[in-house]
Amino acid sequence: MRRYAVPAPPGSQITPESTWLRRRQILKALALAGPALAAGCGRAEDGAGAQAAELPGEPLTVTGRSAYSTDETRTSLRDATHYNNYYEFGTGKDDPWRRSGRFKPAPWSVEVAGHAELTGRFALEDLVKPHTLEERVYRMRCVEAWSMVIPWVGIPLADVLKRFRPTSQAKYVAFTTVERPAEMPGLSYPVLRWPYREGLRIDEAMHPLALLAVGLYGRTLPAQNGAPLRLVVPWKYGFKGIKSIVRIDFTESQPATSWNLSAGDEYGFFANVNPAVSHPRWSQASERRIAGDGLNLLGNRIATLPFNGYADQVASLYAGMDLRIHY
Repeated sequence: MRRYAVPAPPGSQITPESTWLRRRQILKALALAGPALAAGCGRAEDGAGAQAAELPGEPLTVTGRSAYSTDETRTSLRDATHYNNYYEFGTGKDDPWRRSGRFKPAPWSVEVAGHAELTGRFALEDLVKPHTLEERVYRMRCVEAWSMVIPWVGIPLADVLKRFRPTSQAKYVAFTTVERPAEMPGLSYPVLRWPYREGLRIDEAMHPLALLAVGLYGRTLPAQNGAPLRLVVPWKYGFKGIKSIVRIDFTESQPATSWNLSAGDEYGFFANVNPAVSHPRWSQASERRIAGDGLNLLGNRIATLPFNGYADQVASLYAGMDLRIHY
């Protein structure tokens, strides 16, 4: 399929040349990380017995901390990269880092389709290079009632989507994860309908809190955290944060999403963090916060906040909706 050049953003959004040149770090980092990951460096392949790297990924230069960041204690890098849900690598919490050594995050491209003036296949570097990378320290709440505080590095999702000029028919944005059975051993199990799919309403996708992440803790995303490109939507449960994105569709109707297809009575399309609505099998009123140094998997029990503490910014998106029904 032919590759296209991504349209340039308005002049007011163009990054100064000195900052733009630093985007080369992403390309260099991905090029360096690719062979290392393919060789299993930093993670143990099944039965290989290698030790996990303490500092996965390659360094990135960011512009500084975003005003959207929380000042809460951050989860340690080790915890955030060793305790994950990424079922394409397995259902155990350590499966993603332990079984992702064959995954190749470069080269990478994303196909854009649907109700937009510009569609096609675009190289990752073309999506990223006009933008300034920023760090955002967000709370992350898993539907399983545990949480972390993670410093992501990325770009506002809206800034990228606007460059494709979605039409008035684009009511939703759908995302698809890469599907590579040879590199993702969890795909051999019918846990979900592969490939993994997620979606947002267009106003949610355009909200300034929604982030396309290319890194965390100042480094490129490791495979277990969704390399090289993932979604971060901090007011929603973590399963909405689709990883390793290879396709973006602008749709008129609500897209099917993997967990909603699998268990619609447990995992709704909106998946907004709501302590007043229990999961059918457990309460969502509190969470186990994994933060601080070391593998603190016992965590500290804290109360869960509506919209994960981002209600002031996002509650207006759902005005008039019964959030007990539209969960």
